[in-house]
Amino acid sequence: MKRVFTIGRQRTPRRCAPLRVGAKCRVVMVSVLVIFANVLWSYESAFSQEARTPPVDDTSAVLNDEQNKSQLDRWIVQLDAPQFAQRESATRALVESGRAAFQPVTLAIHGASLEVTTRVVDILRCFLAGDDAELAQDAERVLEKLFEEGDENTSRLAVDTLDFHSMGLAIKAREKIESLGAIVTEGFMPDGRRGLQVVINSSWQGTVNDFRELPRLRGVVRVGVHGVRLQDEAIAMLSRLRDVEILELYGTGAGDESIAKLIRQLPNAKIDIRKGGKLGVGGQPMLGPCLITQIQQGSAAEKAGLEIGDVVQAIDGEEIPNFETLSEKVGKHSAGETIALKVDRNNQTITLKVKLGGWE
Repeated sequence: MKRVFTIGRQRTPRRCAPLRVGAKCRVVMVSVLVIFANVLWSYESAFSQEARTPPVDDTSAVLNDEQNKSQLDRWIVQLDAPQFAQRESATRALVESGRAAFQPVTLAIHGASLEVTTRVVDILRCFLAGDDAELAQDAERVLEKLFEEGDENTSRLAVDTLDFHSMGLAIKAREKIESLGAIVTEGFMPDGRRGLQVVINSSWQGTVNDFRELPRLRGVVRVGVHGVRLQDEAIAMLSRLRDVEILELYGTGAGDESIAKLIRQLPNAKIDIRKGGKLGVGGQPMLGPCLITQIQQGSAAEKAGLEIGDVVQAIDGEEIPNFETLSEKVGKHSAGETIALKVDRNNQTITLKVKLGGWE
């Protein structure tokens, strides 16, 4: 059964046609890039020959074995042809060629003009929306790579395409990650904004591949990954959560380089990085002194004898002015490490040795 998009009350077959953009608009877009003289020269002869030939016949889109490579190469060249009709016809032909066109299309984007880049992304968009699941997955991976490694224009085209595609997958994405152990709730942020909050902890049964479902969710404002090891590919998926406000990475083993890149890609998000040590207490952030208002049952704090109402004054000799500083200092330690807490309890100073637990 073919999948369908619903637009208002009308249901139409899910078919993908290349986006049509006016010639004037494309001219403006192409003018953004400076095309080197040697590239112009290399294409000049091809373009002049194509200008004398009629547009590609759409009926030739289904390739036979004999003309496969040469015809694909011809269509790739025509993506940057002077005539708009030729560019449109070549784009349609490559879309209809499906898997046979995938590799030539992805290779064509390297060093290409903005015109070719736009059309290649459009072709990948059609592959992404098609019925070939394997081809769709490959197209998604290429778009993700273009988002991460492409120039500014290419990256924006790629992520906009991925975001549009993800709108139709949001419900299925939530169902899938919840079935794999993620906790998804709706709530309000401190600034009053309402959105989804996602926690992935030790109950998570998914793989690196399943992190691809996160950017498909709509309205995610807070994500916590607690005690789950993150590979670079999973961190790349987190970087696509462009509307997230708070990102907690506790005990993920993420490298400094990956974290630095994530911070650059999410400049408006508050990213809380902790090595994995967990004390298991609650308090009032940004307000001094560091008054303990909550202790989790079975936590390292409870086992060490910390009590509600205690005021933490120092950790390993370093002064603690507020609860946020305590969280920051504890976050630099790994699970299993022991820290010394200087605590004021009923105007008496005591020292507690705490063996930190891990995030679950």
